[in-house]
Amino acid sequence: PSTGYARECENFGDLAMTDESKALQSIFFGKQACEKNHYGKPARMPQNMAVLGAGLMGAGVATVSLDKFPKVILKDVSDTALSRGEDMVRDVFQKKVKRKKMSQFDCDKLMSSLHTEVDYSSFKDVDIVIEAVFEDINLKHRIIKEVEAATPDHCIFASNTSALPISDLAKASVRPENFIGMHYFSPVDKMPLLEIITTDQTSKETTAAAVEVGLKQKKTVIVVKDGPGFYTTRVIGALMGEAFACIQEGTSPTDLDKLFVKFGWPVGGATLVDEVGIDVAYKVTKYFLEVFGERISAGDPRVIEELVEAGCLGRKSGKGIFLYRSSTKGGARPVNPVAQKIMDKYKKEGQVAPNGEDVQWRTYLRSVNEAALCLQEDIIANPVDGNIGLIFGIGHCPQRGGPFQFLDTYGAQAFVDKMRGYEDSLGFRFEPAQIVLDYAKSGKKFMSG
Repeated sequence: PSTGYARECENFGDLAMTDESKALQSIFFGKQACEKNHYGKPARMPQNMAVLGAGLMGAGVATVSLDKFPKVILKDVSDTALSRGEDMVRDVFQKKVKRKKMSQFDCDKLMSSLHTEVDYSSFKDVDIVIEAVFEDINLKHRIIKEVEAATPDHCIFASNTSALPISDLAKASVRPENFIGMHYFSPVDKMPLLEIITTDQTSKETTAAAVEVGLKQKKTVIVVKDGPGFYTTRVIGALMGEAFACIQEGTSPTDLDKLFVKFGWPVGGATLVDEVGIDVAYKVTKYFLEVFGERISAGDPRVIEELVEAGCLGRKSGKGIFLYRSSTKGGARPVNPVAQKIMDKYKKEGQVAPNGEDVQWRTYLRSVNEAALCLQEDIIANPVDGNIGLIFGIGHCPQRGGPFQFLDTYGAQAFVDKMRGYEDSLGFRFEPAQIVLDYAKSGKKFMSG
């Protein structure tokens, strides 16, 4: 046995020193850092919560809050909408009952504690309102005014928007110091990340309270500054933009998915678009084109626009780039023929499909470079938040440790050289971020402070 033990010790030592082991260790310690409130304990911890919008996100927020706060109100405009929301909350708890992680009694007790309302009559003692309505700035502005008229002066208003600037939403508020963004990820009961977004007017007390709410909901929390797409949505915009460019150059959606998974992503590139929602992706792409221009979205935006017009909205509608049939079990999902026809329509004539390795590197490098730009612009506070935000928000190749761990392991200069190679053939969207150029020149590491 001693020979076997010695061999095991030797192999364990080898494994412990691999880049993958170091990457996973950095994730472990990074996650621990993001599960502390670096803003201190709030003077007034929110007790009573209201969630606006009983859709997928609103119901999800209510689900992770019910057993954590004395009072949770779920509000929508109709009893029908509220009934659908209640059903979504109940489904989550019933699955826990089925897996024997919760008793039926506890399930019924939690459901009975959920308050549902179609007006603001019960908002007079609410401490925090989390808004999860449609991504329409005019609708959100109207709701902000209604909520502030019905809530006490200390009440925090948090928007769950995935891309609209919080500072633009806060223009409708008479209490901008209490205004903040709380970006949850779908499905809320399973996705661990909470991205909190602050503006120049958000108070430290509001930030501390929002972080404490997220930690109470058992979330891994990062705090970022306001900006178009914040952090995670901005990076995913660059990633999906390059993925669509590869499709237009001849890569099939099925091959794109396989290449993503082989590279280390938890889901394929085309599936990711379907999961996010093609209608959501279209709104974000349209907005990013206005703000960032063609740098962030490499593909023809008409593809995604026509997919939405054709009703191909992704998994939630049963059809997106792929078809989602309840009878489909295992194996690759079939490509939606309507989506394929639209993609073929905008396929670049005479274009040779990029090889698999180029598809993998182009999409990954774009996401890493966008993360570096966010650090350069102070959207994220530090590389640790950058790594944790992408790994727990979009599954950013965990074995590489996140974008900044990857840059240190791969080498900033090697990254610059690879980007320059693609820049020569594909254009300015592959121009390396200045911060990476600076680190390449100085030899400084992102993860060593």
